[in-house]
Amino acid sequence: MLYRDFGNTGFKVSAIGMGTWNIGNQWGNIDDGTALATIRSAFDNGVNLFDTAEAYGIPPGLSEIRLGQALTGIRQQVYIVSKIGSWGRREGHPIPKDSPENIRLCAHACLYRLRTDWIDVMLCHEGSIEDPSIYLEGFEMLKQQGHIRAYGISTNDLEVLKKFNVNNTCQVLEIDYSLLNRKPDSDILPYCQEHGIAVMIRGPLAKGLLSGKYSADTVFTDTIRSKWHKKEKAQQKLEKNIAKVDKLKTVFPSQQEMVTGALRYVISHPAQPVAIPGAKSPEQAAINAIAGEKLLSTEERENLHKCMENTSSASSDSVPVTAAAG
Repeated sequence: MLYRDFGNTGFKVSAIGMGTWNIGNQWGNIDDGTALATIRSAFDNGVNLFDTAEAYGIPPGLSEIRLGQALTGIRQQVYIVSKIGSWGRREGHPIPKDSPENIRLCAHACLYRLRTDWIDVMLCHEGSIEDPSIYLEGFEMLKQQGHIRAYGISTNDLEVLKKFNVNNTCQVLEIDYSLLNRKPDSDILPYCQEHGIAVMIRGPLAKGLLSGKYSADTVFTDTIRSKWHKKEKAQQKLEKNIAKVDKLKTVFPSQQEMVTGALRYVISHPAQPVAIPGAKSPEQAAINAIAGEKLLSTEERENLHKCMENTSSASSDSVPVTAAAG
């Protein structure tokens, strides 16, 4: 596993982290034993950064609870990132974030569920927030009290990030980025490089599409991806993305090679991000971690772009499978 500086936090983190949204039953039921074994498998394979959120899970908070249980005895060896801002929203009764005290209240609940005295990074989970001042004040209080070590925001919007970084105190950004979504290349990732903001990549496998195991006939039944089938526009986008993934199969013929190549594409960006793919089994966690052993060159990344665009200059030899999948 490769390790890298995490922006200006002073943390040394694994290039591949683990997202825990998947272990909270929203992506299909998973029992406690499997969830805990999946987290420990990631750790045993070199992962030292784990991402979660107060709202992850059915019921909400289950992902944090399971993560806290799994990290018993190894808390000092890992970094925990959590997010607040969505508690109760899915159920129709969100906690109002109208005072710094409510921010502190939610953070203390995270600490309890995670069985820890501190959280390494706390993120605002309202990606379209217009005025983040309540969060900034609350997070500063939590940092001064030693309950969090750094803070930031999860958003795909550069203007929102700029507002959150108004005092140059935003140290971490979590953003959606993958071979199927390269929009951040044009603005938000360069901004992070310029300001020394650490980057975490959610959706590096595009909610599983870049595993290569799905076809245009796939019908998703979990609570997250089943939404793609409910609107014609979303279904059309799904089919287009699957067609793009099919092109990548000329480079990555097996599912494991596809996963490894897609994750290496992300962590090889000049911003030196940490990818946080999810996993629902110890085997998946181990496969994800393999990607952190090496990087792709700039040429290899460009050839993947050409492959997906179906240009004549791209071929299955453009990105050697051995280089991409190790």
